[in-house]
Amino acid sequence: MQILVTGGCGFIGSHTSVELLNKGYDIVIIDNLSNSKKEVIESIKTITKKDFKFYEGDVKDTELLKKIFTENKIDAVIHFAGFKAVGESVQNPLMYYRNNIDSTLSLLEIMKEVKCKKIVFSSSATVYGNPQSLPIKETFPLSAANPYGNSKLIIENILKDLYVSDNEWSIAILRYFNPIGAHESGIIGENPNDIPNNLLPYIVKIASGELKELNIFGNDYNTKDGTGVRDYIHVVDLSLGHIQAIKKIINETGCDAYNLGTGHGYSVLDIVNTFEKVNNVKIPYKIVDRRPGDIAACYADPSYAFEKLNWKATKTIEDMCKDSYNFIKNKNK
Repeated sequence: MQILVTGGCGFIGSHTSVELLNKGYDIVIIDNLSNSKKEVIESIKTITKKDFKFYEGDVKDTELLKKIFTENKIDAVIHFAGFKAVGESVQNPLMYYRNNIDSTLSLLEIMKEVKCKKIVFSSSATVYGNPQSLPIKETFPLSAANPYGNSKLIIENILKDLYVSDNEWSIAILRYFNPIGAHESGIIGENPNDIPNNLLPYIVKIASGELKELNIFGNDYNTKDGTGVRDYIHVVDLSLGHIQAIKKIINETGCDAYNLGTGHGYSVLDIVNTFEKVNNVKIPYKIVDRRPGDIAACYADPSYAFEKLNWKATKTIEDMCKDSYNFIKNKNK
């Protein structure tokens, strides 16, 4: 069975590609390398000892998509490709709407044309906006607090409308909470091309001496220590959720959404303190103003994913912090 992975050189895409290959799937990757590196392709091959096709290009390029579907027998798609920084989306909303929505529409139009109607979509917990209660269930009202989240919500609605129009489609919408960590081999991990937008890669760059100190955006939230609380999930656990979603959509039609999280909330200072403890390093930080679009707390009720996908996260916050640092140390050897 062959899976097209859009954005397969990115953080979550590369780890999911490894898990797909390890589980016996064939894959094809398309990535424009706007926030990833081509060397990841060889890293995936090194870990899995398996080969696959890679197309460098943009998912908005319909001619390239036609070429991919013509040259390969694609059974299903996992769609990761898209911009993903909350702060940047607030500053440049048009770029986010144009890129994230256009690329998805191009992909879906070509999939419809070639009658490949099975897709796993990389969504986000940001579609819940500022939740009125915790933990967050899939049945909660949806309303994004920033353009990044809104672009994901718009795409979710497009997918739901698509299924209503044609019940042959099989669609799994995966709402990620906060992926961190790295592959235990230390060969792949989160390594953005520019200054990191996410907490743990920033901490790792401080630990390795690339950056001086961590900015903590606000310590006046209504949380146990005033810093933002999130549901951090190991990227390998998250990747295995995609394997379970592929099994689901291959065997039945429908359109459904699933939370992929641990069900536990950790504050920014929890992460800093755990990282310092398990890696025996010091992370200097300073408190700065809140970021536009951020909310106080967000963590999942992942029970529906366990019930329907037979999936649950098993790795600990210590694993996440240890594996992230191991990746950078390995990369800097």
